[in-house]
Order: sequence, then structure tokens, then C-alpha cells
Amino acid sequence: MTGYRSYKGTIATVAKNRIHRRFNTSIPYQKLIMDITEFKCSDGRKLYLSPIMDMYNGENLSHGIGMHPTLDFVMKPLEKALQIVKDSRYRTTIHSDQGWHYQHKQWVTTLKEHKVFQSMSRKGNYLDNSPMENFFGLLKQEMYYDVPLRTYEELKRDIELYIDYYNNKRIKQKLAGMSPVQYRLHTSQQAA
Repeated sequence: MTGYRSYKGTIATVAKNRIHRRFNTSIPYQKLIMDITEFKCSDGRKLYLSPIMDMYNGENLSHGIGMHPTLDFVMKPLEKALQIVKDSRYRTTIHSDQGWHYQHKQWVTTLKEHKVFQSMSRKGNYLDNSPMENFFGLLKQEMYYDVPLRTYEELKRDIELYIDYYNNKRIKQKLAGMSPVQYRLHTSQQAA
């Protein structure tokens, strides 16, 4: 579970949980999941990370990194992810917790404009967001814990490198020993 808490109560409409912990899908871009985590830096600052992951293969489609978890911080990766999934044959659902960002009118309106279903975890139930929590755990275990604290700029660079490694080189047994990107490319070639 992450240290950062974006829940500030119900500030708008809370979307229903459309995923119900059914995280697996055989269709790229059908189910996306996102969350925010924080890191401490050696220069006293905090770094926030907000990735958007495809539940099909665990690929991080886009992410935001910033010093403050503002609305713009989550909107930019959303806009990038929406460009990636716009030509999908199936309607996309994006799942998150009940953080204030995801209840915000701009977030909800953007999803509706792109015909993306919104789904939210139940309040305070991190298991409803477990694929993202698992990713955060791996990332922190493999490149953050047991390493001296880094400055904001150093940590940002290292997270960018890790996400590239995770997407393109880190193999997964459940993806037939391929990385998320290799698996997506392999399965799209087989479908063609």
C-alpha cells in the first residue's frame, strides 16, 4: 500500500466499481488502472508518480512525475493514454481509487468525451487496486528501498529508466517469458 493518500472524502460523484477485481483481460487497452504513490528525496522534497497501466499485459502506457499531486499531474498522463487507446476496437474502462483527482469534474468530463468508462475501488480498499499496488511494490523493491535517498532529479531519472526497463526488458512468467511490450507486439502479430 502506498504512503500517499489522495482521498479527501466525496467531493463529487463516486463511480461504481466496474472491475470488481476482475483484473485479467485478453484484450489490449480494455482495462486500465492507475494510482499515485510518493517517494522521499534526499533534498527534502517529495516525488509523486502516477502511472496508467494496461491490465492486459501490465504495460505502463503513460505516467506523471511531479513534486505536487495536482490535477494537471494526473490529467497529462490521462491525455497521453487516451491517445494510445483511441483506436481500440473495444471500449476502455479506467479504474482508480476514490482520490479527489478522479472525482474532479475535469477528469470525469474528459473520460466521457472519449467514451471511456470510469470505475473506482471501494473506499479504503487497496485490494481493489492491487495490480497497481503490486507494480508500486516491485518498483520500490527493485530500485528504491535499500538504496541511499536520491535528489528529486536523480530519482525522477531513475524512475523513468525503471519504467522503460519494466515495459521493454523485465520478463514476466505469466506473459510467456516476455516483457509487456514484447508480449503486446507478439500477440498483435499473431492476431494479424
